[in-house]
Amino acid sequence: MLKNRYLLTSLLLSVAAMPSFADVRINGFASIYGGQTLNSNDTLYSYTDEFDWQNDSLFAVQVSADVSEGLSATAQLIARGSEDFNAEFEWAYLTYEISDNAQLSAGKMRIPFYRYSDFLDVGYAYRWVRPPQSVYNLNFSTYEGLSYLYNSSFSDWDSSLQLIAGAVDTEFAAITDSDKGELKDTLGVNWTLTNGWFTGRVAYFVTETTIDASGSPELSGLLAGLQAYGLNEQYNNIAIDEDDSYFAAIGFGIDYNDFLVDAEYTQFEIDNSVLAKQTQYYVSVGYRMDSITLSATYEGNDDKNSSDQFNQVPRFVPGPGGNLIPVVIPGTNPPLYLQDATNLALASQASKSNSYSFTVRYDFHPAAAFKLEYTHFEDDLIDNDADLITFGVDLVF
Repeated sequence: MLKNRYLLTSLLLSVAAMPSFADVRINGFASIYGGQTLNSNDTLYSYTDEFDWQNDSLFAVQVSADVSEGLSATAQLIARGSEDFNAEFEWAYLTYEISDNAQLSAGKMRIPFYRYSDFLDVGYAYRWVRPPQSVYNLNFSTYEGLSYLYNSSFSDWDSSLQLIAGAVDTEFAAITDSDKGELKDTLGVNWTLTNGWFTGRVAYFVTETTIDASGSPELSGLLAGLQAYGLNEQYNNIAIDEDDSYFAAIGFGIDYNDFLVDAEYTQFEIDNSVLAKQTQYYVSVGYRMDSITLSATYEGNDDKNSSDQFNQVPRFVPGPGGNLIPVVIPGTNPPLYLQDATNLALASQASKSNSYSFTVRYDFHPAAAFKLEYTHFEDDLIDNDADLITFGVDLVF
């Protein structure tokens, strides 16, 4: 709590210290949600069969200041229930309006991976309790760098083109639930077209990815074994060390005569690594009736490594006198071949699931909405499922 009060005090003092000619705006948003799975021992989206009020709850304050002559500053402080409401600065950046159509921003900003990336934490901005998790599953969302945004119009279409360059240095779930990771030389483009009732979007990003494997004793041991046998090529095909990677997305939205349709398809891959190529998608349809919106959403993913990544480690290597030496993990009885251990590590990255969600949104106030959502999740690999009920309120202020 002391940390939260210190951050909030610092934010308010920063606002007070701004020049008197600055136009300062303070906005905020919040989500208060509770939920639980319907069967004992089931877990889904960090919920269990014990009711939880913190998991999807959050509070945030955003401060924007127009200094003068096209220069502005923006900072966002957010406290998440999943992190015991420890407040952190999510955004902090400067923006300069180059022209009426173009602007350049620098600092810590949101990576525009998805259609709803800019509003990822603002639950009031979309009709679900949470964006479809099969697609919105990258558990980092900001970068430090530059963003160039160019808005234009032609015929009946509005165009928004964004170019980004920067880096990410944080902890995220990859091999384990918390791995030290780094994305260097991150470059990306995000292009959105809209004509009023239809929105189309494409995005593509490339980067060099490094993920520390020390948090996983199994993977660390496997990598050490490959090095011990001099299998450097196979080591490089498993380790994640400045490997080229990409993220691609395509999506669209329709809002026509109260009928709503949203869909996104994404792919993410780190070349020559143990992590699987990830493919995700969702389709959501809805209907708005005055203050009530009903939605049904189908989503899924299919993550797996290519077949040529398996059996890349030999079972024997030449030894002195032409003898063959088995490539095994020392001390295992019966011997565990490194080929089998590598194949197991690759296979463990596979994931295939489907889920169905039904959401009711009730806008009971001009700045607040109540939502109730039921989700049925199916894991196709282990033939397991889970059911989740979540409800709560999103508001802006």
